[in-house]
Amino acid sequence: MRTFLTIAALGLLAACHDPATQKTPAQGKVTVFTGGTIYTGLADQPKVNAVIVGEDGRIIATAPPTSEDWSEDEVTMVDLDGGVMFPGFTDAHAHLLGIGQREIMLSLEGTPSLESLVSRVSDEVAGKVPGEIIFGRGWIETDWPEDRMPSAADLDPVSPANPVILMRADGHALVANTAALKAADIYDIAGDSDGGRVERGKGTGKATGMVIDEAMYPVLQLVAEPSDTDIRKAYEIGAKTYVARGWTGTHNMSVDRNHAALLKALDDEGLMPLRLYNAYDENGFYLAKKHQYETDTIQNRAVKIYIDGALGSRGALLIQPYSDRPDTNGLEILDENVLHNLMMDAKEDEIQLAIHAIGDLANRRILDTYEELGYGPELRWRIEHAQILAPEDIARVGQLGLIASMQPSHAIGDLKFAPARLGMDRLGGAYAWKSMLGSGAVVAGGSDAPVEVGSPLIEFYAAVARKGLNGETGEGWHPEQALTREQALALFTSSAAYAAFQEDDLGTIEPGKLADFTVFDRDLMTIPEDEILEAKAVMTIVGGNVVWRQSAASE
Repeated sequence: MRTFLTIAALGLLAACHDPATQKTPAQGKVTVFTGGTIYTGLADQPKVNAVIVGEDGRIIATAPPTSEDWSEDEVTMVDLDGGVMFPGFTDAHAHLLGIGQREIMLSLEGTPSLESLVSRVSDEVAGKVPGEIIFGRGWIETDWPEDRMPSAADLDPVSPANPVILMRADGHALVANTAALKAADIYDIAGDSDGGRVERGKGTGKATGMVIDEAMYPVLQLVAEPSDTDIRKAYEIGAKTYVARGWTGTHNMSVDRNHAALLKALDDEGLMPLRLYNAYDENGFYLAKKHQYETDTIQNRAVKIYIDGALGSRGALLIQPYSDRPDTNGLEILDENVLHNLMMDAKEDEIQLAIHAIGDLANRRILDTYEELGYGPELRWRIEHAQILAPEDIARVGQLGLIASMQPSHAIGDLKFAPARLGMDRLGGAYAWKSMLGSGAVVAGGSDAPVEVGSPLIEFYAAVARKGLNGETGEGWHPEQALTREQALALFTSSAAYAAFQEDDLGTIEPGKLADFTVFDRDLMTIPEDEILEAKAVMTIVGGNVVWRQSAASE
């Protein structure tokens, strides 16, 4: 037993906490992570040299340099090999199914131009029989030299006989060719559905190809529903992709309630290495109320609802019209009365609401309704995105105790077109992480993948640099909203844990908490900001188990 006493003693010597909080090690083999820089996420003890983990996957103690006389049968040593370990990075807003599907479907991510998009479609058509649908996702026109959205007129010449449906990266708009528009019966003159819009030619009334938000459903119904096998495969691939990037967990948004049992089965079979906090779609109220299909690493207590659409497709609901389209102020997907009733239902059922709101009017409606109902911080309800707020509304988020679930990479992408959509005056309340924190709000950091890449390094960089991936910036980008390294780290660790009611188990490296760690090959807290994007994940640990390690072949 000498080894265990030594470990406990080292933990007590290293910790700055009350010794009473140090837990006595459980009997059995322990794992010691050492050999690199270890950031705890704690202000009073920011670094330690070793972390000792019990067989139950919880941290026993933190310690100074480990003793050399521990025997192999008592201790498993994990050498960080000079790597830099942090509390496990959690993506506080992602869509795991979509992440996996992106890896196996026609991915249009990074398509550099409209011409290239059309070329990709032409290549796909060459391998299809007439009538077979071509479906892809991931394009975004922000940096295209053509400086416009695609249209059916662009796609028709290369695909006259195959319906083409291409989702924009944000998932709130798609472009379809004429064959798809006619098959969906929305080509000719028709009224728009609530919360959606079909772009139509002036004077003709014919659909031009761009379809926004709720109006997309007739088009998407043309695509065959994925089988259970397809869905299972996508979740497996998504989880493997994410742990390889260094994520130890994700707050999984808009989950289909019918996938709850499948996710539990994957975890039971050891095929879900990622810790999941699921927010189900609106049909998942009963499931979230009853916490059904939970496991040691899967929690089901939240529901995701939508108030508006996205800024890029002009679906975000704004107080004033769009600067570049004065005829619209966006789309109302959920009206105020329905929001009021949903909030009351969620409160009664003790369900955490995660509410999608991008435009300033959408955000204001959440704040007004929440305040009107007299709700407080104990609910930990979340505004997903909180991208654009009237400056006078920013302080209300913290005052009301709502959580701002924000995605730093949205700023460095959207700020290339946001000035055109919003005008310069409204940008002061856009992507305002620093102001949000200054008002006392908890800000949880995510990526919204597959809308964005889904890299913890890109998100961390975006938060601290507030510049494009090539270092570019521009008028209206408000560099004063950039965060410190410590603030950025908290977004993906301690704040993400709080946003999921998991602060007692996750978010920092300290005794008693779960041993979820992310290891990178360099120190994100000290390297120049332009080197952050060059860093690599080298090890991902969940519950004390190394679920991914960089191999020599991947270096």
